[in-house]
Amino acid sequence: MRRFPDLVPAGELADALGLKASTLSAYLSALMQAGLVTQEREGTSLRYSVDMDEVRGTLDYLLFDCCRGRPDLCAPLTLSPKSGTHPTTDRKYNVLFICTGNSARSIFAESILRKQAGDRFNAFSAGTRPGSQLNPFAVHVLKEKGHDISVLRSKDVSEFSDPDAPHFDFVFTVCNQAANEECPAWEDQPVTGHWGMPDPVKAEGNDARKALAFQEAYGALKHRIDLFTALNLESLSRLALQSRIDDIGRKPSEESS
Repeated sequence: MRRFPDLVPAGELADALGLKASTLSAYLSALMQAGLVTQEREGTSLRYSVDMDEVRGTLDYLLFDCCRGRPDLCAPLTLSPKSGTHPTTDRKYNVLFICTGNSARSIFAESILRKQAGDRFNAFSAGTRPGSQLNPFAVHVLKEKGHDISVLRSKDVSEFSDPDAPHFDFVFTVCNQAANEECPAWEDQPVTGHWGMPDPVKAEGNDARKALAFQEAYGALKHRIDLFTALNLESLSRLALQSRIDDIGRKPSEESS
């Protein structure tokens, strides 16, 4: 679910859940029989994804059909305003981008959103295992694109769990590792999205090839943020908004400006 809409190898699922391969295989088989998980072959490997329509149908059944006998138990969930239209508000939306190191991808996303739509959004970023400084190639790209880097620093995601931390409307993971890991339980149930893409920090070769990887990561994130900021948030229901954000996550990560 955290990696949706990605297709995930069984090995990564086993690692994330701490399961033996044989146990995971039995679970996946049962989930596929129930229609909740799909399987696709990519080359010689099998990858798995959640069938979101079937999952929603299952949750609808549990909340609506099963609860008909006990509306007193289900009413707090089924009547929650969070399941309706995304509230119209004059305040700015708070958006958090998360990756593992908070040295490149999430920093790119924070900077792009702040520069592009700072009148509508407050942009933040953090890492699940951040380093002490930003990647120098990332800093170079941001300077080259005209971003203010004086406001940037590497931050741990735990900073945003404090009582006085912002309440987020949107939380996006921009790398696979951050999506796999346990993140804080966000208050107010923000809309979440997984926009995973390759880590430019891991690029190999000479400096020119490494610099190109950072340029491509910046371009891919800018493309996705362009699509996100073009959404008419006030007119979309929460379900429709989630679907649009999931669609943005499916855009090829190699697209660049």
